[in-house]
Amino acid sequence: MTADRAVAGTATLDTKLSGLLGGRTAQALQRAWGHVTVGDLLAHYPRRYAQRGELTALAELPLEENVTIVAEVLEVRERTMRSRRGSILEAKISDGTGILTLTFFNQKWRANELKPGIRGMFAGKVSDYRGTRQLAHPDYQLFDDTLPTDGPDAAAVRWATAPIPIYPATGSVSSWNLQNAIEIVLDGLGPVDDPLPESVRRARGLLAHREALQLVHRPEHEADWKAAQRTLRFTEAFVLQAVLLERRAAARAHEAVRRTPAPGGLLERFESTLPFELTDDQLAVGGEILSDLAEPVPMNRLVQGEVGSGKTVVALRAMLAVAESGGQAALLAPTEVLAAQHLRSIARMLGPELSAEVMPTLVTGQMPAADRRRAALRVAAGQARIVVGTHALLGDTTSFADLGLVVVDEQHRFGVEQREALRLKGRHPHVLVLTATPIPRTVAMTVFGDLDVSTIRQLPAGRAGIETHVVPLAERPGWRARVWERLAEELEQGRQAFVVCPAIEPKVAEDDGEPVEAEGEGDTGPAASVASVLAELREHPRLGDVRIAPLHGRMGADEKDDTMRAFAAGDLDVLVATTVIEVGVDVPNASTMVVVDADRFGVSQLHQLRGRVGRGAVPGLCLLVTRTEAATLARERLEAVAGTLDGFELARVDLELRQEGDVLGATQSGRRTSLKLLRVTRHGEVIADAREAAAEVLRDDPKLAAHPALAAAVRRRLDDEASEYLSRG
Repeated sequence: MTADRAVAGTATLDTKLSGLLGGRTAQALQRAWGHVTVGDLLAHYPRRYAQRGELTALAELPLEENVTIVAEVLEVRERTMRSRRGSILEAKISDGTGILTLTFFNQKWRANELKPGIRGMFAGKVSDYRGTRQLAHPDYQLFDDTLPTDGPDAAAVRWATAPIPIYPATGSVSSWNLQNAIEIVLDGLGPVDDPLPESVRRARGLLAHREALQLVHRPEHEADWKAAQRTLRFTEAFVLQAVLLERRAAARAHEAVRRTPAPGGLLERFESTLPFELTDDQLAVGGEILSDLAEPVPMNRLVQGEVGSGKTVVALRAMLAVAESGGQAALLAPTEVLAAQHLRSIARMLGPELSAEVMPTLVTGQMPAADRRRAALRVAAGQARIVVGTHALLGDTTSFADLGLVVVDEQHRFGVEQREALRLKGRHPHVLVLTATPIPRTVAMTVFGDLDVSTIRQLPAGRAGIETHVVPLAERPGWRARVWERLAEELEQGRQAFVVCPAIEPKVAEDDGEPVEAEGEGDTGPAASVASVLAELREHPRLGDVRIAPLHGRMGADEKDDTMRAFAAGDLDVLVATTVIEVGVDVPNASTMVVVDADRFGVSQLHQLRGRVGRGAVPGLCLLVTRTEAATLARERLEAVAGTLDGFELARVDLELRQEGDVLGATQSGRRTSLKLLRVTRHGEVIADAREAAAEVLRDDPKLAAHPALAAAVRRRLDDEASEYLSRG
């Protein structure tokens, strides 16, 4: 990468990188990470720090990943290629115990640089060649082991002991490329206003923002980068909480229509026909919602409920309270299958008389054009007072007469922007967000800090329970046959079953649900697919007469709906599916859930899948089939799922097992985390402290008029969210 030196002291955090680094370098950084401004690049913090005398543990390097390591050259040799003209230069590097081979084709001149005994940083993708780990054509930067001699002894000591920042890098932009760019930017950076109010910063002994940026990238001692990280981590939490609290305040600044159910109205009539008693949690949460709906400000509430805890009936009570006042309620579901399932469940619970009054209506993108036009007319005219749909509800072709309540189901599949897009179709409607993914308090504060949170832990009475077992094929390969025998035994008792696979066809991941997770430890081969497992089951001697059908995201909406209806009606015995059946599917006669290659799913996904069985008087059985080895993290996660039915306990265990995992990623918010130094797994106290401090500042200065640097940081954060949303659109 090439760059021109900036004029010292003139750049701000909003300065474009192209003006400082030149167009070529700026474009490379934007392509790799989306960095456009000085602030973007300076927030690309080192992932770790090395010392000149420290070597990387080579045995721990992951295969097929780009790495940056510190090692020492042991030997260099050149050999002629057998199959074609030219030579291969091989250099062996070591951490003192393990050895890694560097290979270069037709580059014998590198032997002049790679001398035995010299140390440096080496970057490339780790691959395996005949049982030996190697980096092919790596980039490298060698340490100059000659100490400075033209300065005082202190300078020599600083050179020898200063930590070396190692950055998250790509194959095209190395760690030292980043370091060089950051050096130029830091040299050109002028004074930086601190987003933290001085009182907040001093009370916690934090550094000034400009100093923290300097020390996180240019530390002279270990204590420098630790103090810098502590400051920048708190700043990140503080700005994020300010964004969420501002969003919350902005929502409450609007005036909403009070939605109060009347005696003898829709809600009371509905409750009188329920064939079961609501649980204490359902009643308590329902009371909180009805209280919110009676207020003149918009409700913004998250209801998190255990799998099968009856969130739908709680939401339906709120929808009827709004419908009773002449308003409309829209339920946004993440998939066509789930939207259709919700509509059927709502119509069944309402019964013919109430359904005729509120006219529950489905709106999805894959409906026939004529059906969708008719549905859109009913919604626009206000005839449909309960509307259920997918992303199609967000489109310009769907308008409401009086949208009074937005219900977002499985919020982790949607971003804030999609919730907002639906909300804007009404005049400050109330918002109710549902999730069956239990959310630890730190995650709730970080992702849903603009919402009030209610929890339903109790399950309805009469559930028969679920047994969960891990089927370890690595140690017991013969147990795969027993899995299908066990499935046949359940079916012979007149029950139904799901078999879930991570892929639709070999090497084709499901594209209508959450992405298949990367493989765990060790290569377990290609992911099991709906196509291959369907063929295997149809050839099984005990399953020859069984009615089996596939269900996945590539099927058309009508075909998926017909398949799901047939299964619910008992006309199919087994669904071989992807994660399209992960949430919301309610078939009380389904007793068995077999998850093939279960290690390729997350803990919360497995808990959701398991929740599809054991929903009636029939006991549930969940078999988690895996080819992973014992004593691996992947197996530990499966054992954790098998060990408890408590989703809140699993959420806690999942956080511990993930460590630096992407807690705010696909399984929680629909996109990879944008957090830099903040980790909700470990920094709960920091998040809580930052929220309290941000609330105090906003209470005294709601518009941040006296805190322009904080206002600018909030704006940058919102700009980042908006750009990510647009890039997904």
